[in-house]
Amino acid sequence: QMKKQCDQKLLIRMKTECVPCSLNLDTQCPAGYTKITNGTGIPDCRYYLETKTHTLSFPGCRHHCVKEFEQPECCQGHWGPDCMGE
Repeated sequence: QMKKQCDQKLLIRMKTECVPCSLNLDTQCPAGYTKITNGTGIPDCRYYLETKTHTLSFPGCRHHCVKEFEQPECCQGHWGPDCMGE
């Protein structure tokens, strides 16, 4: 019995919004995503504060998140909705 379905595992990555690093400890990833950074996250971004006259930019932190996603696919030589084709 040959396997007809070869699901592809996809990794979807995203980053949370840039915030002051001290506030980033509590940042959660969106539902379904797993946080792969810890503590205050990665200081690789800038966030902005608007005053009446200026927009100021400050170094900030964000977290990186991943979500594993299985995409159904037929193995080579099979096709169709039920992967029957030979």
